[in-house]
Amino acid sequence: MYWICLSVDECGWSYTMRIMIGSPEGISATGNWVTASRYCSGLAGFGHQVILSHLSDGEDRLAVLIEENKPDLLLLIHAYRTGRQWLALRHKYSLPTVVMLSGTDLNNDLLDKHKVAVVEQVMNHADALLSHNKVHIDELSSRYPQVVDRLHYIPPGIELGTAPFPLRQLYAVPDQTLLFLCPASVRPVKGLVELMQLFDLLQENENCCSWQLYFCGPILDEYYAHQFFAAIEERAWAHYIGVVSADAMAAAMIQVDVVVNNSSSEGLPNALIEAASLGVPILARDIVGNRPIVEHGINGLLYADESSFLSAAQQLVCSAETRYHLGQVRLHHYSPEIEAKALNSVSNNLFL
Repeated sequence: MYWICLSVDECGWSYTMRIMIGSPEGISATGNWVTASRYCSGLAGFGHQVILSHLSDGEDRLAVLIEENKPDLLLLIHAYRTGRQWLALRHKYSLPTVVMLSGTDLNNDLLDKHKVAVVEQVMNHADALLSHNKVHIDELSSRYPQVVDRLHYIPPGIELGTAPFPLRQLYAVPDQTLLFLCPASVRPVKGLVELMQLFDLLQENENCCSWQLYFCGPILDEYYAHQFFAAIEERAWAHYIGVVSADAMAAAMIQVDVVVNNSSSEGLPNALIEAASLGVPILARDIVGNRPIVEHGINGLLYADESSFLSAAQQLVCSAETRYHLGQVRLHHYSPEIEAKALNSVSNNLFL
């Protein structure tokens, strides 16, 4: 480890480090892995050697990875799923550790009597805590004042892929058919079965144009997947197209009319950031994780219940003017360079 100057114009100095990023999933299409990969490339741009590792649930791989890679700093994604492995090792290795808090940590695990103790221990012992969501920062600051000095807001970034994905051509969707796309892993928190039930209301109440609902994403919960596929089989307008790679997601999104999110919990979903960056109108459930991305009536519509969903969906289906108005490109809002600079600053401050 040694000192380097980042640039002539930048007055600060920066360590170069071996940084190990731990993600709870190794599936490249999940939000956690996409985020971790972006952190990896961003921090590498500052001269750090960055190792991205998959920390499986139920496996104690962290000790082996630390011994193999000998990092100077750990950056863990998800306080409960990766942090509980770290808690058992923190005294042995005494590595500076940064934890990116997930939406599941904050919206679910802190309310789960079986998980809350682990999340709180991670929060109390980590050297720095990160969040992409300012609302979560404020809530944590109020509820856990002891962590305020170690809590950091990281402006979210996004990297748009360049791989082709001719969605309409591949699935023979006519240009005149309005296309909804829900990019989400197949698991209960994403509310995919429930989303189809909401679209049932649209099918019963609106026939002003032809529309279809497409899902894409990895299967992370087999039991829920059975319910999901059974629900799709019952609906001619619902389709599952498997996993669309992160590098091809932008190409898929620009061919759809609306991107949909019905999650009950999110930190700050990459899929909606990508849609906002591309100027694709968004229809999203009104939750804390979605609100920072979706400005109601500006770049999308938020719904809180069946009635508001139906109203919003009808506007989007029946009004090309509404869809045009909501197609606000916001690429400059989500700079990966600014995100990486913030991560680098937090990492370096642990060594000052």
